[in-house]
Amino acid sequence: MKRTILGVVLGAAALAASSAAFAHVDLAVGVNLPGAAYAPAEPVYVAPPPAAYAPPPVAVAWRGDDDWRARQWREHEWREHERREHQWREREWHDNGRWGN
Repeated sequence: MKRTILGVVLGAAALAASSAAFAHVDLAVGVNLPGAAYAPAEPVYVAPPPAAYAPPPVAVAWRGDDDWRARQWREHEWREHERREHQWREREWHDNGRWGN
């Protein structure tokens, strides 16, 4: 009996001396219980959102005369034509006596 106590004391002293050299003590206790194990949760499937498609692009034919200078010149010519026509009408009305004189 003395021998067993002496062995336990010497073992504890050796353990204390070696743990002092590492300056920390690790103690692990494992308990194996059947059926009580951690199981991660099953992943939940989420359906993707429905696909949304943009309307197809509208094809527009290029007229070939989309030059800003050409448009400006056409507008200038149209205004000049309208001005001259207005002057002609005023002259006609004035000369024919329908002006209100």
